[in-house]
Amino acid sequence: MSLLSARTLVFGSSAVILVLEILAGRLMAPYVGVSLETFTGIIGVFLAGIALGAWGGGVLADRTDPARLLGPLLLASGVATLLGPPIVDALGAAVRTGGPVEIVALTAAGFLVPTVALAAVTPLVIKLRLRSLAETGSVVGSFSAVGTLGSLVGTFATGFVLLAAFPSRPLVAAVGVALGLVGVVALVHRGRLAAAGLGVAFALAAAATLAVAGGPCDVETTYYCASVEIDPTRPGGRVLWLDALRHSYVDLDDPTHLEFRYTQVMADVVAAIPPGPLDVAYIGGGGFTLPRHTGAVRPGSTATVLEIDGDLVTLAEDRLGLVARHDLTVVVGDARLALPTLPPGGFGAVVGDAFGGLSVPWHLTTVEFLEQVAGLLDVGGVYVVNVIDHPPLDFARAATATLAAVFSDVAVIAPPDVVAGTVGGNVVLVAVVHGEVDRAGITAAIGERGGVEVVTDPAATYRFIGGARVLVDDFAPVDQLLSPRPRRVAP
Repeated sequence: MSLLSARTLVFGSSAVILVLEILAGRLMAPYVGVSLETFTGIIGVFLAGIALGAWGGGVLADRTDPARLLGPLLLASGVATLLGPPIVDALGAAVRTGGPVEIVALTAAGFLVPTVALAAVTPLVIKLRLRSLAETGSVVGSFSAVGTLGSLVGTFATGFVLLAAFPSRPLVAAVGVALGLVGVVALVHRGRLAAAGLGVAFALAAAATLAVAGGPCDVETTYYCASVEIDPTRPGGRVLWLDALRHSYVDLDDPTHLEFRYTQVMADVVAAIPPGPLDVAYIGGGGFTLPRHTGAVRPGSTATVLEIDGDLVTLAEDRLGLVARHDLTVVVGDARLALPTLPPGGFGAVVGDAFGGLSVPWHLTTVEFLEQVAGLLDVGGVYVVNVIDHPPLDFARAATATLAAVFSDVAVIAPPDVVAGTVGGNVVLVAVVHGEVDRAGITAAIGERGGVEVVTDPAATYRFIGGARVLVDDFAPVDQLLSPRPRRVAP
């Protein structure tokens, strides 16, 4: 084997491992969400696969001719890559929004085999290129460097370029087919035509399985697996699913209709603000339900929506009836970076409804972020945020404690059994910079629509907080604080 061929194989196999690692997060998100736990499980499984492949490839290299193994390994990795997404889809429903064990199991089922096979390539190639013990260091070191470079290229290319340009499944198909072709060429080169023919048959079967299996997404955006469902009970009703979360409900015919309880509560908070047009900043767009609702019930209001996913904005325009208007400004980008660009003191309300999976992104929960939010509010302005948690509500309590560290008054709005900590679900938190939360006004608005939520007074709020720790940029373990939750969340 020439030096160029050897380095190309090591570079390519190492790059593909990292391509698959990043794609795994995208493919698994509809079932286990996007969280620190998800990425921890994926990274751990891929590291285990690399270790197993490197060890196993080294053992095989000492026991047999490495040149005979490269073709079958590459072909096997291609077939296993093509089968990864269908395996994830088949098993994903059973582990939907599961914990660490489920995440590791799903990752291993879908991606451990191709990772092991690809990681075995490097020690096999090193054995082929090693001529004497005198050059062991330079040979091993050079191929280690080439493999690391391949990993870097695979990481940067996938994260910065490929996923922004192509859906994940076609990328998986391209990688799997490319690996299979290289494996077949290697077999043919060594005269193993029967094995090559059998490999082609397996690869075609795997590619057909991937093509037929499809996927759970109507649209794969840069950040989400998105689906839009039609509500059979309301002609204009549309439900937006983002990964494993039933995220938004939009009535195309009636923007004042709010289906989810937490959106009704948020509207109750806004209703308690003195009448008149209102300038509102929204952290998270989703289906743009609340901006449209406020615009309909408070004519003349303006909405500034910070949405990280530009493709999701396009989906809302194409499928959820969002229309560009002079009173709606959409800022595409991370809210933590976009917030400082907004006018200080320019908003009567800020609404937080940004989620990554079932959790609020941790950097949107800390004291440092909330200080930025507080700076946007005018005198009497209100910050209202939605969180999801389940008993013992550790995250909801920590989020409330963090609000209390920045704002002058905080209230928890939820059904009595949620406030008591016996059940979980959506918890709406409301805070003001100066003065007190208008508990009477909010309670009246809840009563007018027949709601059952309670609005905690200051004493009840601090009982709810208990001993919860304030979240700061240096310590905000949001994913770990979230308690076990149902398989599929519907607000």
